Amino acid sequence: MKQLTMKRRHFLQGILATATAPIIIPGSALGLDGAIAPSNRITMGLIGVGARMGAVWGAFRNCKEIQGVAVCDVWEPNRENYRKNLNLQPQDAFIDFRELLARPDIDTVAIATPDHWHVPMSIAAMKAGKDVYCEKPLCNTIQEGRALVNTATQYGAVFQHGTQLHSMSGTRRACELVRNGRIGKIKEIRIGSPAGHATGLHPEQPVPKGLDYNLWLGPAPYKPFTHSRVFVDPTIKLPGWYFLSDYSKAGWIAGFAIHDLDIAQWAIGMDRSGPVTIEGQGVYPKEGLFDTVTTYKLIYEYSNGVRIVVTNTDVNPHGVTFVGEKGTVFTRGEIDATPKSLLREVIGPNEVHLYQTSNHAQNFVDCVKTRAETITSPEIAHRATSTALLGGIACQLGRKLQWNPATEQFINDDTANGLLRCSMRAPWQV
Repeated sequence: MKQLTMKRRHFLQGILATATAPIIIPGSALGLDGAIAPSNRITMGLIGVGARMGAVWGAFRNCKEIQGVAVCDVWEPNRENYRKNLNLQPQDAFIDFRELLARPDIDTVAIATPDHWHVPMSIAAMKAGKDVYCEKPLCNTIQEGRALVNTATQYGAVFQHGTQLHSMSGTRRACELVRNGRIGKIKEIRIGSPAGHATGLHPEQPVPKGLDYNLWLGPAPYKPFTHSRVFVDPTIKLPGWYFLSDYSKAGWIAGFAIHDLDIAQWAIGMDRSGPVTIEGQGVYPKEGLFDTVTTYKLIYEYSNGVRIVVTNTDVNPHGVTFVGEKGTVFTRGEIDATPKSLLREVIGPNEVHLYQTSNHAQNFVDCVKTRAETITSPEIAHRATSTALLGGIACQLGRKLQWNPATEQFINDDTANGLLRCSMRAPWQV
């Protein structure tokens, strides 16, 4: 956008300066009627235009500065649907994300692919000079997440994570009440999040026409195609890859509970750090295609003495409950409290006031323009995702783990440290 914007501005300036006859330029071209002038628009490429992109693009298309100019998906029906809805030409639709990233007229990308592609695509986009919005969870391993943070720093990229609850007023209000001691000393933080799923055996099937299955797999190990690996599993009405460790290492802990872990760490001032011990108990499918944890109980302890307990929602209600000596606060975007008088508390000018934005998508757009840090910056995204992934590792190993959030290593535990990274199928690497 930067080079293109200057060319457009100089072009308009040249017309206005050299014109010898009256020239009528529509107000919309100059932004005089409230519209965004072409020179100030932010172009966006959409990568992974499946079901999740519906909500993502639904938010960004309401940002008046954003213009969707290209789409990318390995599944032809998705690609064509978005191309037509955005009134784009055939040359604006790509199978390979690298071709989209090579276009110099694209300023930003929104990534809503399966989890195993988040970091490779985000890093490639930042190296190509794009700012990045990426859906949660940030990464599949802690090593990947740190690589993304380092790349964003190196290239000065604006990055935002798809933990949208972070931008909701009830979330911020709840976190400010906790940060400012309105519920007294925290006894415990309880999180309820949906359980994972199991499914039956799924035999190998022919790859459907219109799907680039090799590119869908990308850095993941090669496995035979079956519908529920790539598309919506008919028994659970969700994409099957959410519950396969090749694509989502911690399953629904990272895919869903990350929202609530993100909120909890923000409230206790640990959103750029992490726990020091992790315990996990989980139940896994005994057979069938899916292999990630279904029901679980996680216990995280932090250096400030706070304990977070995460379970599936048949144990704790869906959301975050802060239990303190003076009361409780609940949030999952909205807010509730006991006693209700907590809801009327005023946070004074000299107390802790957290990052405020009421629109997650617009926050990204504003930061692209100002180069400020987004509300869910790379480090915050990485730490929230890391905590979820640590829970997955604890469930997998079935024992208490000691963690050093500064070095991002388990203490005296080679087996656990071996799970902080995973190899990628050639030629992909991070």
